[in-house]
Amino acid sequence: MTQGVSYRLIFDAWMEWVTQLAISPGKQTELAALAGSGMVSFTLRLPGAMVGEGDSWLSKPTEDRRFSSADWAAWPFNAFARAHMVAEDWWLEAARNVPGVPKRTEDEMQFLIRQMADTWSPANIPWLNPTVISRTVQSGGFNFLQGIKNWWEDLDRLLSGAPPAGTEAFVIGSTVATAKGKVILRNDLMELIQYTPVTETVFAEPVLIVPAWIMKYYILDLSRENSLVQWLIARGHTVFMISWKNPGHRDRDISLDDYRQAGVMAALEAVGRVLPDRKIHACGYCLGGTILAIAAAAMAREHDERLASVTLFAAQTDFAEAGEMLLFLDERQIGLLEDLMWDQGYLDTRHMSAAFQVLRSNELIWSRLVRNYILGERDQMTDLGAWNADQTRMPARMHSEYLRGLFLENRLTAGRFAVNGRVVALRDIGTPFFVVATERDHIAPWRSVYKVALFTDTDMTFVLATGGHNVGIVNPPNSGFGSYLIDRRRQGQRYRDPDSWAVGAERRTGSWWVAWQAWLEELSAAERAPPPGMGAPEHGMPPLGDAPGTYVLMP
Repeated sequence: MTQGVSYRLIFDAWMEWVTQLAISPGKQTELAALAGSGMVSFTLRLPGAMVGEGDSWLSKPTEDRRFSSADWAAWPFNAFARAHMVAEDWWLEAARNVPGVPKRTEDEMQFLIRQMADTWSPANIPWLNPTVISRTVQSGGFNFLQGIKNWWEDLDRLLSGAPPAGTEAFVIGSTVATAKGKVILRNDLMELIQYTPVTETVFAEPVLIVPAWIMKYYILDLSRENSLVQWLIARGHTVFMISWKNPGHRDRDISLDDYRQAGVMAALEAVGRVLPDRKIHACGYCLGGTILAIAAAAMAREHDERLASVTLFAAQTDFAEAGEMLLFLDERQIGLLEDLMWDQGYLDTRHMSAAFQVLRSNELIWSRLVRNYILGERDQMTDLGAWNADQTRMPARMHSEYLRGLFLENRLTAGRFAVNGRVVALRDIGTPFFVVATERDHIAPWRSVYKVALFTDTDMTFVLATGGHNVGIVNPPNSGFGSYLIDRRRQGQRYRDPDSWAVGAERRTGSWWVAWQAWLEELSAAERAPPPGMGAPEHGMPPLGDAPGTYVLMP
């Protein structure tokens, strides 16, 4: 009924803040003074806002996305927007520096206040939103009728379990996930895809990509024009990709280490059969990057030298600063999720989706509701949006181990994460790293991703790209979008904190894909080789079928 959210956490945070604020007269006096000065400033600038003076607030569109439209610069809507922002700032200040309130509770309260502010924003109230008023006048109210139609259609799809409107245009294997290849390995957890080369010769060292199992793999093989897979093979790389199984009730006991053994290690073994005695460029995205880092540390401990390099896309190895995902994650929340997963055997897709949307509620919830159900518009579905709607489940045991061992206890960088009964250390990894983070990542904040530099001592290139967790990664060179900071730390150089790194890094325009491919080429042998055959029939591993395989089609 609560969609997996422990409301006791919210209630406890609220009560702790209210109780401490009630016995803090100094903070109360400060807030009263702030409210008074805010009201005076608002009143004094009100006449200027009424006549559109250039120095009055909101005479130009604000950087706040809720009020970025030029319509909000006109009276009286500029006053509505400014009053809302002043009130929001006051409430956020009320949650700061309250004597006796721990930093964690302070962060929780600020998060809750932002959620409430997003909910009650005048942008969400039709008669206070100038864009809605203008559209209503122009259409004679037809926008509301169209909005009701959109709402009814979405409700019908939700109740029937159908995907969102527009996703039917993106068909796996036809519109998206179209790179040619063969499934060369299948086990109870994943399929391994080997992609067909398109060049006469290839780099000797293949690339193995480990995507996150939170979502399906083909975010890296969307439409032809923004497929990282197709971009790599066009430049002479032999590419392998893991396609994870969508777990069900029977998979409840799959562990986090199963994803390492039956996923990463099984894939490395299979690639080694196709290309014997070749080192491998391993790449992991999000949670796939985390498990790849764990596997690489365990391999380094055992003196397994099959890796030529390690690349991490928006992947965290230290979770002490994992952002807002950590705010309401404690024993009570994990206990509730474990009870829920015990009943189902997995974490349902709607719980993961709801958590990610709340992190960006203004963009992913309220703005969308206004556009679709009040303005009567329809968001044009994209290949990335269709992929985002194609969600997967999480096995109960794995998700519990992941939340406790990594998020809650941060064992990997604390020296307490064991593989096969022995602790592993990222510092043991001697292969070069290429690490990509994104500026607006709410799932893996870039400063958290950067902390891999604190726990490794090898050659590392770090990239900070514009965009978010998905858009910042899926950014092909032909998009003409974005820029990135890049800098290289040589082995043995002293550590720099993330802000110092950002000051000294080089800014480049365009896609970071180009820099990564150049880095891979630098670490590869100069001699090109003939393309390998598909699979390894001589080792009992013949092709099992065409890409994209069967696991990606599982509902």
